[in-house]
Amino acid sequence: MSAVPGPVALARGFLTGVIIGTTLCAFVVGIVIEYAPLIVTGVGLPFAYWILSYLAGAPRRAREAAIAPVTALAKIESLRAGGTETGDIPVDFDLTVAPDGAATHRVEITHGVNLVDIPDYRPGGILVVQYPPDRPWKARIAERLSPEWERRVAGAVIESAPESSLVREPPEGCAFGALAFLGLLLGAALVLVLFRAELFAPEAPSRAEETQSSVTTSSSGSATVTVSGSLLGEGELRRAIDSLAAAADVSRVITVVVEERRLTVVFAPTEAQVPWFDLRTLAVGRVPALVARALGTIEVGTPRTWQVTFVPFGNAVSGRVIVTGPDGSGSLADGG
Repeated sequence: MSAVPGPVALARGFLTGVIIGTTLCAFVVGIVIEYAPLIVTGVGLPFAYWILSYLAGAPRRAREAAIAPVTALAKIESLRAGGTETGDIPVDFDLTVAPDGAATHRVEITHGVNLVDIPDYRPGGILVVQYPPDRPWKARIAERLSPEWERRVAGAVIESAPESSLVREPPEGCAFGALAFLGLLLGAALVLVLFRAELFAPEAPSRAEETQSSVTTSSSGSATVTVSGSLLGEGELRRAIDSLAAAADVSRVITVVVEERRLTVVFAPTEAQVPWFDLRTLAVGRVPALVARALGTIEVGTPRTWQVTFVPFGNAVSGRVIVTGPDGSGSLADGG
């Protein structure tokens, strides 16, 4: 007995594959990138799916429960106990079922039998089974019989049905398996796409691999820090300032110029009464955003160079970025 899975079964197979793929990939990726919410999602998603599936299947179970089961006599062809523990043990039955007004068929079921009742079940014995009309493979043995069925059991003679009449639950089929596999791949791909930045991001350079810098001081009251990488990199400008602070007094600065790979600082003369500021208090975090805004808004063709200049202005420090390109140059003030 076979059947083609319906649209609902195929959709269930696809969704199950999506859940499995998402769950496994989320759990593994969460561990790799050390992201606890993703790990929790990977663990909790199957439980949420099971609960939703159970709730969604409630109307179907209610409809099936409202259909009266088929009650029929059955002959035990063979039986095999599946365990030796005390109490009820699982017993595999091979039965010939003889429903009223229909052809006999074979069915294999597992039924829990109390250890002391095992002798009551023997090959050739007659019993009563019940099963849904459209799913004979879900037969179960009826244990509490009415007087009428007890009389029928006592006088019943059932011919063994051929093994070819064995009924089984229809397989899901190739389409079901293919959609489940496709869902698994899509679920895994979804997690990889959403977290590709964290998963495939280059590792942060170690202290030994950090951008190398050199400090040059001048007798004219200025100093220059030249680096091998870009000062717009994360933490690079702060490290350049720290390296300069280790070689010179940066507490009295009147001008700071930041370029792609060079930091230039002009110090206030010792006796001069001019505005100054401490270089270590410079808000370096605003520099990358200021440069990005200038490169995106100033119309100079394809930008070739840029530089940011900071000078003291009252009690604050004012910054301005200048961008140069084939069409000229333009500037943008910090906050402008």
